[in-house]
Amino acid sequence: MKVAVLGYGTVGVGVCRMLASARGLSLGPVLVREGKATEPFHVTSLDDILADPAVEAVAEVMGGIEPAFTYAARILESGRHFVTANKALCAAHGIELDAIARRTGAAFLFSAACGGGVPFLHNLALAAESDSIRSLSGILNGTTNYMLDAMQSSGLDYGGALKEAQALGYAEADPTADVSGLDAMRKMQLGCAVAFGRLPQTGAACEGIEHLTAEDVKDLQARGLTCRLITRGRPAGKSVSAYVEPTLFPSGAPECSVRKNYNMARYVGENVGPIVLMGQGAGRFPTASAVIRDLSCVLQGQRAMFPVGCSAVEADNSGEEHPYYVRLSPADSRRLPIAKLLSAGESVRAVTEPVSVERMHAIARIIRKDGGDLFFAALEE
Repeated sequence: MKVAVLGYGTVGVGVCRMLASARGLSLGPVLVREGKATEPFHVTSLDDILADPAVEAVAEVMGGIEPAFTYAARILESGRHFVTANKALCAAHGIELDAIARRTGAAFLFSAACGGGVPFLHNLALAAESDSIRSLSGILNGTTNYMLDAMQSSGLDYGGALKEAQALGYAEADPTADVSGLDAMRKMQLGCAVAFGRLPQTGAACEGIEHLTAEDVKDLQARGLTCRLITRGRPAGKSVSAYVEPTLFPSGAPECSVRKNYNMARYVGENVGPIVLMGQGAGRFPTASAVIRDLSCVLQGQRAMFPVGCSAVEADNSGEEHPYYVRLSPADSRRLPIAKLLSAGESVRAVTEPVSVERMHAIARIIRKDGGDLFFAALEE
């Protein structure tokens, strides 16, 4: 099967190299930006790809929503298979692209959009065909995990950890999507769609690591706690709960052993129980290998990852409750139901009574809107 590639950046180069030795696959034209064509197989227009009757599939590794969505729709409308590593595209327009693919008989696969080389969505899609998935969770962003690990094991502050992650290529020049939790949330959106047939396009709660300080880390370590950025999803009536937030674990928890830029993804099936997958969640060849895996699945006849009838929903996090560790001003602490005061002074550190995810994230938004400073993390008990 001849495969065209959209994008020739870090992952695109990896896909092209792996296609050279992949069984049953061969490299076709590669789309690059105007002025960037340096190889005989480079083209600068999608029309050049669509005009090649030998191209049966296209792998997209450009990133971003546009022009990726327009390109994807045209490719699928032409009856060609479409494989992507673009989580933003799939979270925003996955249902529309799935509908086009089903109508034209083309494949639309995107396991590379979550977990890099970790086959989370791939295995989840297979499991959901024969088992009822009860819940999803995990460490799904390698950038923030590297930063948290650096702050807690090497004593770096937030700025130092970010600078180191950028120097190693784990963080982009603009790291906003990673550190805000948005990247991890998009991955959970796709996980919910694959597992439950419900894509939470609105209502998801998202808290990143930007408000964690070196002083917070010292206090948490003194209490024997490790911080990880955790994403969760599960059915909630006709909707799903879907959220990402810092979470604190006791030292013996498996999440504490996930170091550097590694990911750990978990799903729980009614029959199979908990399944945990771990590996590098980003990088040239881990992500490229997932793209090649999807192309190989196309050769084997797989055409879809969303279940039939997958629909967009508003996430409902009102039923998810747990206590939170909080650091905030004395005045702002009165906005929360405090169960245990840990320390007081210019800042209050405390543990709340069990609070819903919806309420905790809403209170945090109000405090910050009013100019207050706040760090909060769920307590895993």
